[in-house]
Amino acid sequence: MIAAATPAPATALRPAPKKDRQTVTPDGVPVAPLIAGIVIQPSRTHADDRGTLCEIYGPHRPPHPAPLVYVYQFTIRPGKIKGWHEHHLHDDRIFVSQGHVKVVLYDNRPDSPTYRMINEVYQTELDRTLIVIPARVFHAYENVGETDALFISMPTRPYRHADPDVFRLPVETEQIPYKFTNRRGG
Repeated sequence: MIAAATPAPATALRPAPKKDRQTVTPDGVPVAPLIAGIVIQPSRTHADDRGTLCEIYGPHRPPHPAPLVYVYQFTIRPGKIKGWHEHHLHDDRIFVSQGHVKVVLYDNRPDSPTYRMINEVYQTELDRTLIVIPARVFHAYENVGETDALFISMPTRPYRHADPDVFRLPVETEQIPYKFTNRRGG
């Protein structure tokens, strides 16, 4: 025997559904404001029967005026976070070559018009971008994908092993008003 469902009393409090807000234009451009100095430059991946080619950095469309002086790659394992860190003497130019990551940015520059602003930027191998992160903007990377994420880094200053230009905070810190949480889609 199947019992009939009993309707909830009219006095029960139910949250009203929340309407989605616009996040992109019809062309797919995010509408959220970016931290001052952040540049997100799309990189098209070309495919043919042999494989793919993706132009990361070229003189015909430089995302930053500084010359290319140092290049390295790094990875982040699935579910892991690297960050928080900032640089005082150079800007970062980061390209996600493989994987799905969330880049979280925090403007730590008191003289910036976007001081204390936070941005979340999703980068993926399906829609590759080169992101320029100015000095004194804290940033952290979270691998939100299922495979290792592979990054190409092209800072505006070579790494100095004896005097690294890297200033770190723990991932869980009260100095940045952001909490990494393992969110489920909704």
